Amino acid sequence: MKQSTIQQPVSVHGVGLHTGKNVQLTFKPAEANHGFRFQRIDLPDQPIIPADVKLVISTNRGTTIKLGDAQVSTVEHVLSALTGLGIDNVLLEIDGPEMPIMDGTSMPFVLAIQEAGVQYLDAVREYYEVTEPISYKDEVTGTEILALPSDHFEATVMIDFKSTVLGHQFASLSNIADYVQEIAPCRTFVFVHELEKLLDMGLIKGGDMENAIVIADRKMAQEDLDHLAKKLGKPGIKVDAEGVLNTVKLHFQNEPARHKLLDIIGDLALIGRPIRGKIVATKPGHTANIEFAKILKKSLLEKRRMQGIPKYDPEKEPVMDINAVMQLLPHRYPFLLVDKIIEISATHVVGIKNVTINEGFFQGHFPSNPVFPGVLQIEALAQTGGILALNNVPDKGNWDTYFLKIDNTKFKAKVMPGDTLILKMELIDPIRRGIVHMQGTAYVGSKIVSEGELTAQVVRRTKETPDNSCTTSNE
Repeated sequence: MKQSTIQQPVSVHGVGLHTGKNVQLTFKPAEANHGFRFQRIDLPDQPIIPADVKLVISTNRGTTIKLGDAQVSTVEHVLSALTGLGIDNVLLEIDGPEMPIMDGTSMPFVLAIQEAGVQYLDAVREYYEVTEPISYKDEVTGTEILALPSDHFEATVMIDFKSTVLGHQFASLSNIADYVQEIAPCRTFVFVHELEKLLDMGLIKGGDMENAIVIADRKMAQEDLDHLAKKLGKPGIKVDAEGVLNTVKLHFQNEPARHKLLDIIGDLALIGRPIRGKIVATKPGHTANIEFAKILKKSLLEKRRMQGIPKYDPEKEPVMDINAVMQLLPHRYPFLLVDKIIEISATHVVGIKNVTINEGFFQGHFPSNPVFPGVLQIEALAQTGGILALNNVPDKGNWDTYFLKIDNTKFKAKVMPGDTLILKMELIDPIRRGIVHMQGTAYVGSKIVSEGELTAQVVRRTKETPDNSCTTSNE
């Protein structure tokens, strides 16, 4: 199945649930492998925040992601809508810190996306395939989430708030094609005791009786109802027969459970791929959803690394020999740590480093027990990534790559003289404005020995190298 985006830009207007600020959200088409990204166009430099579970900073009454000084709150409903419609790549421009709450569902976003139309791209859609049971449990809250193998996405949610009004509820989605009719129209909900606390805290300034189901979880006198109405700026409130504090009828008898299913679809979208599997959740919430998403993302990265182990045939002609490598990289003895390139494409590169006892650093680094230094494994990966970044630049030989950041680095096994390091670098994001974000994995045979995320910047070479820079060309 092909990846998709939207055909044309489309905008929606609304207020943020907690800030009460008017915002405009614009969906824009994006290229293949772009994924979902939020852009704060109201901030200097208009920073972009990828929809990535590792960027989640808060799950208090919604999911908030942050990168640098820029953040976006309540992202789950719009991500749920995109996932429910099978969209893979969109840029979401927002002129405020929070997604508009709209009517408390994902339906306004669904309608906007449908208006924009779907555009299929040349790239093949990649799924996260659930191949074995994966579970999460919170012993304190009793929340449990389970992922099971299935040939398509399906989800089941059970909730129990120990409320005589709400009671036990169950909702399921057996086919994502039914999302628009069965899940998208379902509103968020809140109990009276939660509502009063949130109002006293100065939150839910954009809340309205039309965009949330308010459930009376305790008996309320008319005096209490009048006091609450005053806080909400309403002329009056009554409790209907179903224990709900508004006159709008429930769309479904189990609408709260269906909304929890809507939320979990949106939160799990933060793993970066559509899921092919069955999700079973008992008493889910944003905190548990995000913790489970982190488990799935870790599993996804591990599968990606293990499935993509490069095959090295030393008798096969390399894509680049050492002379071609030196035409791109300025490194020379004793700091050139890539001997040849055996694979290269627009999104990945595989290099080879043959480790021998003749390496100069073995004289001082554990001389009686020679071990290839971990930091030099990362340097070897960085140099290999530099070749990927510089392979298509004009005027080759006049550019360098400078480190900006190294994250999530792990060393898993010793590398000894006689080993052959297989160095694989893959683009995590498309290269933009010279910024290269890569996942690096070093293997000896089929065994992972080190890995990490490297971010670098491609810079035209000058006569002087900045003193405060760390670079793959001269560290």
